[in-house]
Amino acid sequence: MKLSKQWQIFATFPATQGSPAHDLSRASCCRWTLVPPPAPVAAARGRDKPARQLPGFSLGCPGAVLLRAPLSSIAKLCVCDLLVAQCDVNCCCDPDCSAADFSLFTTCSVPIVTGDSHLCSQKAAIYSLDVEANPPERIFKVIDQVNPSVFCIHTTNYKQALSFSSPEMPTSENFDQLLKQFGSASFSAEPDGWNTNTGAQSLSDANETYRYEYGVPIQTVDAFLRLPSPVVSSWCSDANPAGFLVNQATKCIRSVSVEKCGNIQAVSMLFYTNSSILAVPKSSQMVNITVQSIVVQSLNGTRTLLNGSDVLRLPMILDELCINIVLGVSYHITYTDTGEIIEAAASFVLGAINKEALSIQQSFEISFTQVDTKPVPLSGNPGYIVGLPVRAGFRPQGSGIIQNTNKYSQLTILQSTSNQDCLAVQGARTPILFGYNMISGCKLRITAAMKCQPLTQTLLDLLKGQSFPEYVASFGNSQAQDVLDWVPITHLHTSEQSSCQIPVSLEIEVKWTKYGSLVNPQARIVNVTATITTTTLKQLPSGRERTIPVTSSVVFTDISSPAEPGYKAWPTINAKLPFDFFFPFV
Repeated sequence: MKLSKQWQIFATFPATQGSPAHDLSRASCCRWTLVPPPAPVAAARGRDKPARQLPGFSLGCPGAVLLRAPLSSIAKLCVCDLLVAQCDVNCCCDPDCSAADFSLFTTCSVPIVTGDSHLCSQKAAIYSLDVEANPPERIFKVIDQVNPSVFCIHTTNYKQALSFSSPEMPTSENFDQLLKQFGSASFSAEPDGWNTNTGAQSLSDANETYRYEYGVPIQTVDAFLRLPSPVVSSWCSDANPAGFLVNQATKCIRSVSVEKCGNIQAVSMLFYTNSSILAVPKSSQMVNITVQSIVVQSLNGTRTLLNGSDVLRLPMILDELCINIVLGVSYHITYTDTGEIIEAAASFVLGAINKEALSIQQSFEISFTQVDTKPVPLSGNPGYIVGLPVRAGFRPQGSGIIQNTNKYSQLTILQSTSNQDCLAVQGARTPILFGYNMISGCKLRITAAMKCQPLTQTLLDLLKGQSFPEYVASFGNSQAQDVLDWVPITHLHTSEQSSCQIPVSLEIEVKWTKYGSLVNPQARIVNVTATITTTTLKQLPSGRERTIPVTSSVVFTDISSPAEPGYKAWPTINAKLPFDFFFPFV
C-alpha cells in the first residue's frame, strides 16, 4: 500500500480585510497542500535541474504566510540562505537558486555544511563550482566526516545536553513553585522541559535495564533508605541516604522525652522497617525489610537477646519509663552480581529512658554481602583498629591470599592456662590483637626417655600452632586478591651450636606506621618478624627430670616518623621575553 504524498489542510480566514475577525459569516476557506520534502540528493556532478516546488506549503489563498517543513537532513541545511524566496549570491546551498543562478557564481561562500562539530562522525555536505563547464555548474556531494579530536562525542541520545538552558529567575509569582522544586535536600538537576521524550527515546528508556552501582543511594518506595548520621553537629539527621556497597557506621544524638516518646518516629522500629526497598532502581519489584534480631538493653546497660523477633515493639510508657525505643539499627543487605538487592534485614537494639533523660545516642550500621558468598572479616577500614585481630593467611602458587573464615584464628599465639603444663594446653590458642603487646607461656617437664627430634616437633607445633600463616594484611581491609597489599612474615632463628636444639620461645614483632593525613591517620603494618629461639637439650641421667619454660610474645612497634605538615611549593614565574624586547637599546 502506497501512501499519498500530499496532505490537504483547510483553514478559514476573513473574506475581506475590513471585515471583523469574529464575523465568520463572511469568512472564506483556503486549501493548503503540504508538499513533502524531496528525497536526499546522492553524490552527483552535473547540471542542476530547473527550480522546482520548495518543500513546505503550496498556498491556495492570498495573504497567507509560507511555512517551510522542518529540515533534518544535512543536505537541506544552509547557513548562508538569508533572503526569503530569493537566491543569495554565491550561496551554493540556497534552495532558491536555480542552475542559471549557479552559472553566475564565482565561488561558494560556504563550501562545507556540517551538523554538530562535537560528534566523532557525521554527515557533511560539500559544495563547489565546476568553472570549466560551459556554463559553470554546481557540484554537490554528501560525505562522512570524521572528527580527529580525542574529546569528540561518539554517541548522543540527549540533544538538550549540547546547549545551556537559561535558569528561571525567581519572582513573586513563581517563588512557591521554585521552592517546592529546589527547597528539599535533593532535587533533579534537569528542568521539567527536558522530560519531553520523543518516541525513539521512550523506546530506548523502556528497553534500558537498571541496576545498582557502587555509591548509588538505595531507593525505597517513598524516597531512599535512611541511615541517620550527624551533619554539622552531633545531632541526628535523617536525610543521609545509604549508598549501595558502602559500609557505614554512624553515631548521633537525638532529643527525646518520656512524655512524647510515642510520637517521635525516629525512636520507633516502624520508622526503619515500614518502607520497602526497590530491588533495582526505578522498578516495581520491592524487597521488604525483615527484622533479624532484637536486643533489649536495660537502664544499667545489660543486654538480652529476645527469642521472638517477628513482632514489632513500639515505644510505650510504663511506670514513668519509655520502653522499646530504638538505640541502634544494623542493616544487612544481600545482593546479586548483577546489582540487584534480593534481601534486606535489620537488627535492633531497644532500650528504655526515664524522665531525667533529655537525649539518647543512637548507632546505625549497614553492611553488604553478595549472595552465595561468605563475608570477609575486616579489622578496619582502611587502617587497623586497636583491639581487632590481625588478619593473616596463606598464598598458594599462582593464587591470591587464602584466609580462615574465623578472623580470630588467622594469627595466634600460645594461650596460658592455670596449670602451666605445655603438654596439657597443646592446641589452646589466643588471637593476636592489633596494638596489644602480649606474653604467654607454660612449663615443659623433660625426662630422660624423651627423644630430641620428636620433642623439637612437638614444641614447634606448640609455639606456632598447626598452621602458621605466611602473609599479614598491611591494612585492616586489604583484599585477598591484592597480593601486593599483604606483608610476608620474616622467619628468624637464634640457636646454639650443639647436637640437639629444641625451640623454647617465639617472639613476634609487628612494625606499623601511621599512614595518611594528620587529621585521621590510619594504622598500616609494614613488617612482621617471627623469631624462634632454641636452647641445647642435654642428656639427662636415668630417672631424672628437668623443667624448662616455653614462652610466646607479641610486640607492636610504632616506627612512624614525626608528622610534618606538607605544603605545596610556591609557584614560580617561567616567563620568556621575546628576543627583541629591549630593542633598540640592546
